[in-house]
This record gives sequence, structure tokens and C-alpha cells, in this order.
Amino acid sequence: MSTKTDSQAPLFPVLLGDAFDALPAPLRILHLREGRALWRGEVEVARGRSLLSRFCACVTRLPPPGTGPIEVEIISDGGREQWIRHVAGHAMRSRLWAGDGLLNERLGLVDFRFRLSSVDRDIVWTVAGVRVFGLLPLPVGWFSEVRARESAEDGRYRFEVVAALPLAGPLVHYRGWLEVE
Repeated sequence: MSTKTDSQAPLFPVLLGDAFDALPAPLRILHLREGRALWRGEVEVARGRSLLSRFCACVTRLPPPGTGPIEVEIISDGGREQWIRHVAGHAMRSRLWAGDGLLNERLGLVDFRFRLSSVDRDIVWTVAGVRVFGLLPLPVGWFSEVRARESAEDGRYRFEVVAALPLAGPLVHYRGWLEVE
């Protein structure tokens, strides 16, 4: 019998270790699906209004403001994932992979490194590093107001993402749910 190496295994179980097994079923199901999966639900998106906030949102291809349906396509292949979030005719794409015990996410021109933890049976994403163009490191302190949380309620996968930066102010706050079967 063959076993998958960490570079081939699903990202979230590898990064969360034993804590992954204690997560609610909707979180485990979403993060264990291999191949291509399409999840549907509802989302509410608020965006910052400053010029710098709009520029940062454009560079990272954040979703437009509003409330309505969301589709999240996750393509999992050999320990790497591509997430495509479809909101109001806009596609926000990101690529995820593990490295040095952290979750790496490329979002537009920016690479984020997140420390994942399980808090109250939720998954909490905390910024541990940021690079622009994959090369230029930015001070992690600038990103103290960037965070994400995954949870489960009423049998649904729930998410909340908040991003604000010094000088730019709020960039985006989106939250919602997905049906996970």
C-alpha cells in the first residue's frame, strides 16, 4: 500500500496535523476533496473606498461589493490547490501550497504566507509573511488586520475574510457560506 507524501497530500490536514480530525464535517469535507470540486452558496462583500484601498483590491483581484451568490471551484492536485471564487461575474483566483509548515497563497501579484491554527474547532488564518512579485518582502506588521476564519454552522461551511492595511484602510470584508455535501 502506498502513502502520500506531504507534497502530495491535501494541504489542510498536513498543515493542521491532528487538529484537522477534530474539525466539523463541513470543513473536513471541503479540504479533503481531491480533483475538482464546485461549492455554491451566498456571500456578502464590503470594500474599502479610498484610492489606495481600491488599488490594493485591484492588484489582488478582490471581489466586488455586494450580496449574492458565490461559487468556489477548488482544484486539488498533488498537494497544490487552485481556488477560483466567482462573485458577481468576477473571478478571484489564487494558488495554494505548503512550505515550511505554512500555507502559501498567491493572490494576484502578492504571495501570502499564513499560519493555520484550529481555534474553537474553526480554522484561523494568520499572516506570517508577504511578498510582492514573489521577491519583495513587505513588513508583516502591515498585515496585522488581514485574517480569515473558516467555521461550520447548520451543516454549512462558513467563511469570513477581513483585510485592512495602514494608510489604505479597509480593503475588503467578505463572509458567507457554502453548501458542502
